[in-house]
Amino acid sequence: MKLKLLCMASAMMLVAGVANAQVKIGVSLSATGPAASLGIPEKNTIALMPKTIGGQPVQYIVLDDATDTTTAVKNMRKLISEDHVDAVLGSTVTPNSLAMVDVAAETKTPVISMAAGAAIVEPMDAKRTWAFKTPQNDILMAMAIAEHMANTGVKTVAFIGFSDAYGEGWYKEFVNATNQKKIKIVANERFNRADTSVTGQVLKIMGANPDAVLIAGSGTPAALPQRTLKERGYKGKLYQTHGVANNDFLRVCGKDCEGTYLPAGPLLVVEQLPNDNPVKKSAAAYKAAYEKAYGAGSISTFGGHAWDGGLLLQTAIPVALKTAKPGTAEFRSALRDALEAVKDMPGTAGIFNMSKNDHNGLDQRSRVMVQIVDGKWKLAN
Repeated sequence: MKLKLLCMASAMMLVAGVANAQVKIGVSLSATGPAASLGIPEKNTIALMPKTIGGQPVQYIVLDDATDTTTAVKNMRKLISEDHVDAVLGSTVTPNSLAMVDVAAETKTPVISMAAGAAIVEPMDAKRTWAFKTPQNDILMAMAIAEHMANTGVKTVAFIGFSDAYGEGWYKEFVNATNQKKIKIVANERFNRADTSVTGQVLKIMGANPDAVLIAGSGTPAALPQRTLKERGYKGKLYQTHGVANNDFLRVCGKDCEGTYLPAGPLLVVEQLPNDNPVKKSAAAYKAAYEKAYGAGSISTFGGHAWDGGLLLQTAIPVALKTAKPGTAEFRSALRDALEAVKDMPGTAGIFNMSKNDHNGLDQRSRVMVQIVDGKWKLAN
């Protein structure tokens, strides 16, 4: 009888311990540096996330990686080894996220990236089994651009992208997309996020006389090639990636962005979506919450990527709590499994359906074509 009572008491203590355990979420994002225009709305969004999930208190520990890969790795290691977090949200940009994935695999800690590069979650292997991401994959957006180009008579195109993993990933997927649509790439140029001039690259592009130019950059640095092309008198179609879908880009690029096309998540033009769009309700809810806190017109799809990461955690944490206590390896493993099992979850970017082989989980419902008209985002036909 004494043994039975002791076992019952131990079980009750275990349940109480789980019930009162704090969930810790680490965050590493680019609130300063070249990607600050992306990281700041992400940081703002973290402040809006719930402080209780599944009945448990949640602590968010936010660090700035300054758009620097080395700092992102240091942040990741600190969050795991010193703060003992259960999962990490980050980073803002693809190069930082790729470096963090290595640490996630080494420490068996789930990481949810807010960067777009498909290489963060593809191809699925032992390392990437701990990595998830919320922005749309490059190929999904590259196909949207190639389809728009083909439908508007573009036969030749020039490419200029970041000289890092973001630019390389985009070029790979854009080659695939343009091959399918029989569009010829006539120039392939690169530039650095911190560059102040791309005149040499633009002159080479102008010499190739393409029907259109795709600029594969993110944030305000992506405005530099566009402004230079306009200054040099380029008259063809201009395209950007979903990496520029925030109002800071519009401000920096100004009149030189007029008429530009880009694929973007539905959040960017949520009020222009038809009422039967499956993402409209969830995207509008985030927009309302963000603009209530930070003012009308302050919404950004990059903040939405952070919000979607939070929604994934809100879905997965209650499931993981059924089997393990926060702060343990068992809980981190259960949380990873629960993230991989998320189905039909509406976010700001689309409807998330994760699986063993797909740690992004978005489909064509997560993209729309947008044009910049009179300095504003307009849903394109």
